[in-house]
Amino acid sequence: MTDGPIAGVIFDVDGVLVDSPHERAWRESLRDLLATDWRGIDGAERVLATGLTTVIYQDHVAGKPRLSGARAVLDYFQLPSPDSRAPEYAACKQRRLVELIDDGQFSAFGDGLRFVLALKERGLKLAAASSSENANGLMAQIRIGPSPEAAGRRDAGAQGLALLDMFDANVCGRPVAQGKPHPDLFLLAAQELGLPPGVCLVVEDALSGVQAAQAGGMRALGVARLRDEALLNAAGADLVVSTLNAVWLDGIPQGRLERLLPPDIDAKV
Repeated sequence: MTDGPIAGVIFDVDGVLVDSPHERAWRESLRDLLATDWRGIDGAERVLATGLTTVIYQDHVAGKPRLSGARAVLDYFQLPSPDSRAPEYAACKQRRLVELIDDGQFSAFGDGLRFVLALKERGLKLAAASSSENANGLMAQIRIGPSPEAAGRRDAGAQGLALLDMFDANVCGRPVAQGKPHPDLFLLAAQELGLPPGVCLVVEDALSGVQAAQAGGMRALGVARLRDEALLNAAGADLVVSTLNAVWLDGIPQGRLERLLPPDIDAKV
């Protein structure tokens, strides 16, 4: 783990700040293709019977660029002709995702919004760095409250800024030579913040994202919203929590990634 103060925090979006319909879009588009255009291909019935589960999505797809994610699913299920089918699957997934977003099938994580506001108040530079080009559209629709206590309520921040406006740098969906688990996107975010990688913290919920942070020489805070603590720890996260409310905020600028003490212990200290 890199030692020393933290000056910048780089956020993945899907699964960290926004409960988006990406996983649902991957699952439904695969099902639709196997039931129509790909009907009868080798393995179709087997995959339709099992489906794309959350575990498979988290282990093999989450955090990756769209085409890489499509290829990862096809390889996992050992479906034929993955090179030619991956672009079709990726395009089908994108169409379904846009439909779900237009229908409002997403929400913000309250702890994520409060975390962003609290770090902003502490003077850290913030960047958004999602592989998805859809992240900006999602964040533009989410209003963020005027304080950590207000953020996350359904009625909070009606007159406030959009979540998208909270970042000093934004590289969501930007083309890079290699997507996660390679560090290119996070290194670009650090560059646009004007900071060296060693003073940056990446907040991620995906295996590939934690691996990318580590590869880029950055510290990683894993958010295990799906009870996948072991997966994120194995990837090398410096701290793993199930909610960002559990992180000791005042320690972050000092480079100390620690959990808050439980209330019963805190009361005795």
